[in-house]
Amino acid sequence: MQNTLFKLLLLLALMPFSVLCQTNFLTQQKRYERVRKAENEKQEYIQKVLSQNNLSLNNVNLLFIAYKEEGTLHIYAKTREDSSYENILTYNICAKSGRLGPKSRKGDGQVPEGFYYIDRFNPSSSYYLSLGLNYPNSADRKRAGNASPGGDIFIHGECVTIGCLPMTNEYIKEIYLLAINARNNGQQKIPVYIFPFEMTDENLNSYIQKYGKQSYIAFFWKNIKIGHDKFMNNKKEVNFKIDNNGDYKF
Repeated sequence: MQNTLFKLLLLLALMPFSVLCQTNFLTQQKRYERVRKAENEKQEYIQKVLSQNNLSLNNVNLLFIAYKEEGTLHIYAKTREDSSYENILTYNICAKSGRLGPKSRKGDGQVPEGFYYIDRFNPSSSYYLSLGLNYPNSADRKRAGNASPGGDIFIHGECVTIGCLPMTNEYIKEIYLLAINARNNGQQKIPVYIFPFEMTDENLNSYIQKYGKQSYIAFFWKNIKIGHDKFMNNKKEVNFKIDNNGDYKF
């Protein structure tokens, strides 16, 4: 008995710290009733979707793309070993806030546009379940200047919003379940790219005609379209830097 216990303690001591942290993350999330409910109701369906795409819950990385005008959230996935993503699910965003164009000020009701990642998970959110984005990023802060750019942007449930990406509770159960498993697999930052509309050349030209008098918005949309097109061409996470003006450099 003592020999077995010694071997177990030795195994735990030799186990990489990152593995222990990952296991603890999923375990901690499952302490919450809403997460357990999501797992009980949605895991079989999610496993089926993943299996159809040669993926599994214990080896999946994610990337989200949202289009504000179309009101859609696209879930892209891959294994840890793969370099390119594929679209496995698409959800309808169930409510809208603000207008087209980036968020720039606290309280403006705008949904951000740009390149973000999930940086927090709330299993007991006031909006059922929620995934927090790293808004404002350095591009948003630089564009805001001395004004406050605001914050607390989430993908969440309950289908209400002032500047977030709201889903039905049924949808957020599936999205949250996918996200906590990707995080548990070691994906520290799940990318979330938010665009004003599907960034085709035709759409860009059409919307610039509507918003053309606001030259900054036209420039901004052309800027983020470069990143959008890079992803669509190779389905790989977009690498970028942000210059002193708050412009993305891909």
